[in-house]
Formats: sequence, C-alpha cells, structure tokens
Amino acid sequence: MRHNILKYGVIAGLVVAAGMWGTLLAFRGDMPHGWLGMALGYLSMLVALSAVFVGIKHHRDVDRGGVVGFWPAFGLGLGISAIAAIFYVFAWELAQATVVGDFAGHYATAAIAQAKADGADAAALARLTAQMESFRLQYADPLFRLPMTFAEIFPVGVLVSLVSAAVLRNPRGLSARG
Repeated sequence: MRHNILKYGVIAGLVVAAGMWGTLLAFRGDMPHGWLGMALGYLSMLVALSAVFVGIKHHRDVDRGGVVGFWPAFGLGLGISAIAAIFYVFAWELAQATVVGDFAGHYATAAIAQAKADGADAAALARLTAQMESFRLQYADPLFRLPMTFAEIFPVGVLVSLVSAAVLRNPRGLSARG
C-alpha cells in the first residue's frame, strides 16, 4: 500500500506541478486572478488527483484481488493526496522564488482595483487596503504561507478520496477485466 501511495502521489504531484507551471508559462509568469485563475487551478488539481482513483482501483484490482473496504481505500486516497499536496507546495514555492515574485502584492493590488471598479466607497476601500496589507505581511511568513498553500489542494484530495473509496469499495464498480 505504501508503494501505491508513493507511486500515485508522485504522479499526481508531478501533474499538478506541471499544470501550475503550464499556467505560469501561458500567462508569462503572472498567475491569473479571479474566476479564471480558480477554474484553471482547480481543474489542474482534479486532473492530477484522478491518480487517487487510479491508485485505489489498482490497489483493489491488483493487490487485493478485486476487493477493498471503504476505509483502506479512503486512507490510500488520503496518502496519495498528501503527497500530491506536498509537491504542489514545493512547486508554488519554486514558482514564487523564480517567476511569480510578490504574489501577495499583486493579489492585493488586483483585489483593490476590482473593488474600485465595482464602485466601492472610500471607507470600504480603506478597510480592504488594510486587510490586503495584513494579508501581504502574513503571506511573507512561510509558517502562514506553506499550510495555506497545502490547504488549497488537500481538501480537493479528500473529496476525490471519498468519492473514489465509495465507488471502488463495491467490487462490481468498474471491475477489472479478466
């Protein structure tokens, strides 16, 4: 089981890191903000975390003779998701150190510009500016940034693990061809 966690976790991690870097290269080092950035980010996460489903199915069909319980399958999925999330964190840290630069500053500027475009009053802009400055300072601290980055992808992995374990605990669900 550990071998499957490592193997499929590394596959998922490399795919999600490639998705992140592909987005960075497509947007010339600037991460898209708003709905486009979220859509691209979560789409690449879901594609990468399909390795959770494949890993659980492989474990069930090859290692367990076609039968796996919900909890062992869920645990396998969580392990794969954790490895993928660690790769995601390292990929983001590398991206920040090389091409992204001051992500928090760019994010804050974009949020304030969007609020202005939406017609926010001076008091709301002042509050948002203070919040964004606080965020920028917090984001500079790795003890804040690293867990926050991990928390972007890991809940998606938990959800994919839950669904995969629920589907694949049934031996007739996508059974191996014999």
